[in-house]
Amino acid sequence: MPRTAPVRRRMSTLAFAVAGLVLAAGCSSTGGAKGATADGVPLVAAGRLKTCTHLPYPPFQFERGGKVVGFDVDLLDLVAKRLGVRQEIVDTPFENIKTGAFLNSGQCDVAAAGMTITAERRKNIDFSVPYFDATQAVVTRKDSGITSLADVKAKKRKLGAQAQTTGEDYADRGGFDPVSFDTSDALLNGLRTGQVAAVIVDYPVARGWLKDPANSGPFHQVDNLHTGEQYGIGVKKGNNKLLAAIDKAITDARADGTYRSLYEKWIGPLPSSGSPGRSIASGEPAPAGSASERS
Repeated sequence: MPRTAPVRRRMSTLAFAVAGLVLAAGCSSTGGAKGATADGVPLVAAGRLKTCTHLPYPPFQFERGGKVVGFDVDLLDLVAKRLGVRQEIVDTPFENIKTGAFLNSGQCDVAAAGMTITAERRKNIDFSVPYFDATQAVVTRKDSGITSLADVKAKKRKLGAQAQTTGEDYADRGGFDPVSFDTSDALLNGLRTGQVAAVIVDYPVARGWLKDPANSGPFHQVDNLHTGEQYGIGVKKGNNKLLAAIDKAITDARADGTYRSLYEKWIGPLPSSGSPGRSIASGEPAPAGSASERS
């Protein structure tokens, strides 16, 4: 359930305790060799590719009809098929993903959560080749009078962001002191209930919101921010065989048209210029000089 009030960079005592337990478990982990595939790719459990994610984060991963689906899910299914195993989803707080805690403790083989590749995260996990070029969107109420991210600051209105994301980092660097929410659902609810006047979120997430008439009625996108971010699939540091299998699956999918099909299924037309940023209203690629950015 979405939180009824935003929480700014705060993990509960229980969350810290759980993180401590899984890190402790990681100290005795064997690296998952017991679940190795026929060609020697190490997995934490036989016959399964365990994927850590943080739900919900549509269109990358979310629940529909009691099943987790999305762009990342379909992409990792390609990897699982290549390895001759099935994918199993593990839902966990994003902190456990970006720090590598659940990879190190043997809870998961891979981390796929619409996760931006950053130098800081590279210290904790190894990343695949980039599989998605990301931008940030700014969404607000149509009656807010806000026309851009800069306008949020100029009018001294509150900006919301999802905690522990690059969107929050971007807002921090811009001097916004954003109100943080635990999930994308909670972020949208914060906008809906007036806790914030605008939110900064990954463009595909904003696009997914605005496809729903319940959201496109009161809300609209006013900015699209090009940050140069790219998403990657994370693995435990040093798990080179699994990383190579993921890279091969992504590269082959781009070459044979499978990637385009998945992109169009979950997000929309694949931009020829490489950037997914598009105007919600027109469906056209966002201008290269657009003053907008992502999470």
